[in-house]
Amino acid sequence: VQLQASGGGLVQAGASLRLSCVASGRTVSNYVVGWFRQAPGKEREFVGCINPASTSYADSLKGRFTISRDSAKNTVYLQMNSLMPEDTAVYYCALGSVRWSKVVASYDYWGQGTLVTVSS
Repeated sequence: VQLQASGGGLVQAGASLRLSCVASGRTVSNYVVGWFRQAPGKEREFVGCINPASTSYADSLKGRFTISRDSAKNTVYLQMNSLMPEDTAVYYCALGSVRWSKVVASYDYWGQGTLVTVSS
């Protein structure tokens, strides 16, 4: 199983970015796929996840971040709007067999991460 995250970059505050997570070896529509982020010197934190039936987000990100899925491309997206400097982090996608989780240890497979840098 491989997950390939991409789409990060350097943007100014207020901009938008869409991250992609392409999976191989598993059909994303049958599993939970989570997005996490890790800022320098901080622990990895839950951003949101999508399972076969629903999506869930960290409370602090609701309204700005949206997760979607394209089953034909076996890809999960993270749309990030109104980006702020505090959103700067490496963003990871992960796949798990649980129904839903915001816990890092619940996910079995991880992508390599993509860096998002938001300048003020």
